[in-house]
Amino acid sequence: MKILVINAGSSSLKYQLIDMDDESVIAKGNCERIGMDGHITHKTFDNREVSEDCSFPTHTEAFERVVKALTEGDAAVIRSMDEIAAVGHRIVQGAEIFDKATIVTDEVIDQIDGLAELAPVHNHPHALALRACKKVIPEYVPQVVVFDTAFHQTMPEKAYMFGLPYECYEKFHVRKYGFHGTSHRFVSRALAKVMGKNVEDLKIVSCHLGNGSSITAVNGGKSVDTSMGFTPLDGVIMGTRSGCVDPSAVTFVQKKLGLDASEMSEYLNKKSGFLGVSGISSDNRDLDAAIKDGNKRAKLAGDILRYGIKKYIGSYAAVMNGLDAVIFTGGIGENAPGVREDACKDMEFFGIKLDEKLNAETKGQLAKISTPDSKVEVWVVPTNEELLIARDTKELCGL
Repeated sequence: MKILVINAGSSSLKYQLIDMDDESVIAKGNCERIGMDGHITHKTFDNREVSEDCSFPTHTEAFERVVKALTEGDAAVIRSMDEIAAVGHRIVQGAEIFDKATIVTDEVIDQIDGLAELAPVHNHPHALALRACKKVIPEYVPQVVVFDTAFHQTMPEKAYMFGLPYECYEKFHVRKYGFHGTSHRFVSRALAKVMGKNVEDLKIVSCHLGNGSSITAVNGGKSVDTSMGFTPLDGVIMGTRSGCVDPSAVTFVQKKLGLDASEMSEYLNKKSGFLGVSGISSDNRDLDAAIKDGNKRAKLAGDILRYGIKKYIGSYAAVMNGLDAVIFTGGIGENAPGVREDACKDMEFFGIKLDEKLNAETKGQLAKISTPDSKVEVWVVPTNEELLIARDTKELCGL
């Protein structure tokens, strides 16, 4: 049984075709620059590839090209779309409407589009992509939406509410929503399995670190708090996002620079973070290279991240009244031993003791990187959001 997983952005459409019999990836690719000149990259499990410029005026043309890549030419992997049992879609913002995966209907698409104000970069493009997919994918093939925010709907009110007048929540739905929920849900369950325990019996801090980063307290398999807030801007410092900042600092800088609200939002989201502090790059790998060359601002950007991770680990252990394990995942979490080492340094009193050799050797693979006598286990767990979306799709469709 094959399930197609779609992750659509405003100008891109990433996809994976997964064989659910063994959960292997049959093919994957990306349609880029939708609405501009367009380009597709497509790669199969046996390393056949397609890379070519295309015309993608809308997401519909991109979906049509995905179908062609999967079914025609030298890199085809299926004879027709009849071989696909279902399609699963990643959706960023489900707000309080969606707390679990849902079958796609016209009403559901309208509801997702209606949440665009809460996630303007993501939800409207998701809705466009869903409508385009319905035009291209046979009507009898069920489609499912899986929401990044759904996992965090278990947070208690005291964790998700802000200290703003209550009418801001009642009228404008301003609250903490959290993101990367699919990733946090996947890695926490994957860790429980490899530890040979039930996730319901574990207290975990999950650190999803990449160009966008979030840290989540997972108590008994449920999210009880998370670092990202109303938008993905909050929390630890990120590639181009500031992370948490005193709101008065925001209004102060806005006035000094003479920016309007949308310009200030762009300043915080696209010109801050690693890029803004270092003045070099938004990529952690570039910061590491600059740090080796003695760049102090690059080191400062890295130190801010490491310090922030440490604070969240400590605070979330307090929230959960204990801690069994810390997970590092995402592009930085899985591949940056230095970040993991510094975040866990000087936490022996807390029960965290890192094996420096194991940590240094671990990049991109599942591994326990704490010492045998560490009371709190520390793990690198590669995330696989697409696989979890496929599993949710399979379960919901009763396949």
